[in-house]
Amino acid sequence: MRNPLIPLRAAVLLLLLVFAIPHVAEPQNGLGNGGDPRPRRSGRPAPRSHDGRALLGGTAEEKGLWLPGAIIPNPLGFPAVADIPFQPWARALHASRRTNPLEPHTRCKPSGGGRVFVTPYGVEIVELPELQRVYIFDVGGPHSFRTIYSDGRPHPTKLEPSYFGHSIGRWEGDTLVVDTVGFNERFWFDRSGLPHTDQLRTLERFTRIDLDTLRYELTIDDPGAYTAPFSGRVDLLSEADSELFEYVCQQSNFANELMVGEGTSVDRSSLIVP
Repeated sequence: MRNPLIPLRAAVLLLLLVFAIPHVAEPQNGLGNGGDPRPRRSGRPAPRSHDGRALLGGTAEEKGLWLPGAIIPNPLGFPAVADIPFQPWARALHASRRTNPLEPHTRCKPSGGGRVFVTPYGVEIVELPELQRVYIFDVGGPHSFRTIYSDGRPHPTKLEPSYFGHSIGRWEGDTLVVDTVGFNERFWFDRSGLPHTDQLRTLERFTRIDLDTLRYELTIDDPGAYTAPFSGRVDLLSEADSELFEYVCQQSNFANELMVGEGTSVDRSSLIVP
């Protein structure tokens, strides 16, 4: 006859094994590295360099990643879709992308322009004053980074178009003003699929408001896709005690529902313009 204690013993052994395995914290809500997923607002002042300027990145005592705050009306604070000055072909392409959301970011392509600031897990900013450079690391996605040169150099006369373009910055008090040109057309610069051309030029302003708040302002100037420039603004909030961590893009095919849809290479002449 079967011993009734065998199933009970097996269940107890299984529980012991489960609790004996060390727990590894997983990132929560796509925001950070396993800690409290809510960005902080302590009201403390921004850290400053020896010359008195507010630092955009963390310090040895105060680490943190930058994550978007309120998403109203959209993550980058752009105007409503009806108010964006699209050229007709760009409006049609944007509508197509909203119907078929095959975003390059979900296929592990770098996110240029402001898109990087609304990617999962946020960004880390590293300043190297001795080199007069600022680096922005995308924690999630393809684990890419961009370089901002603040040594007074101009844009090169010839540029090979790239995902991040060529960025030069200058300081206006506590604000880093960044001018970028030389983009390729292979990324979306926001989650909704706003298109752009290789004529895109961006003007960004990074202002450290306090310890936990970084104001990001972005102006889009692309005469190839829009009839006028337009701007957005978002306050990025710090997630305390977090930093760049190991991440594998599309590991285990997470979010695989975003891996299907219409391709991103579109013949503008074939678009049906309403």
